[in-house]
Amino acid sequence: MPNIYLSPSTQDFNLYYDGDGSEEFYMNLIADAMEPYLTASGITFTRNTPEMTAASSIRASNAGQYDAHVALHSNAAPESLAGRLRGIDVYYYPASERSRILADLTVSQLRRIYPLPDNVVARPTTSIGEVTRTRAPAILAELGYHDNPDDAAWIRGNIVPIARAMVMALTQYFGLPFLEPEPLLFATVDLNGGNLNIRERPSLDAPILGRAPDGAQVTVLGSWNGWYVIRYQNIEGYSRSEYITLNYS
Repeated sequence: MPNIYLSPSTQDFNLYYDGDGSEEFYMNLIADAMEPYLTASGITFTRNTPEMTAASSIRASNAGQYDAHVALHSNAAPESLAGRLRGIDVYYYPASERSRILADLTVSQLRRIYPLPDNVVARPTTSIGEVTRTRAPAILAELGYHDNPDDAAWIRGNIVPIARAMVMALTQYFGLPFLEPEPLLFATVDLNGGNLNIRERPSLDAPILGRAPDGAQVTVLGSWNGWYVIRYQNIEGYSRSEYITLNYS
């Protein structure tokens, strides 16, 4: 299963134009809203904490095995243009084709929900550490200008749509179906003997991540076209739904 490092801003000193909340606060709300979409769609994640910094987030990301690093921020214009700029910039590392692809997919999804779609742009950078110094392909999304009242209002009013768009781009990047969050269900492997394959993707040709024995208790995280996204012990992956019985009692 794909595994990402999710890095919402730790900049609590970057207040929004009216002083009601900070960049750190709103980007963590978006990360919170991303979590159920990630889980339902079969993408595992590790997340930084507000006590960390960009530098320690980079170190934590590089200490693990991640398939992507996703940083969430909001922007502020130079003092001479304060409050006058709008738009979303998704930064990528030009030396990484995977970084560029993820940025382009993210831009495509965010253009669907941002009121000025032409102002949503993928931008190369060789100076932003969370894009250039991470081992995993990385993007940093500046999700609007928090010193602009219209952009600040858009962010505040679209926490869940922004989260949904970010995860939809990730599922496209990883070649997975995008699944809406569902209530977690408990279930039993029902094979009449043997073991149930847990696969990396919803395909009988996908690599097997692990196996759950007949009668094992599993958690169903999402469903798609005859497949369940399941969690068994510390393994998450896809299994055929006909071999799993939901426990409704």
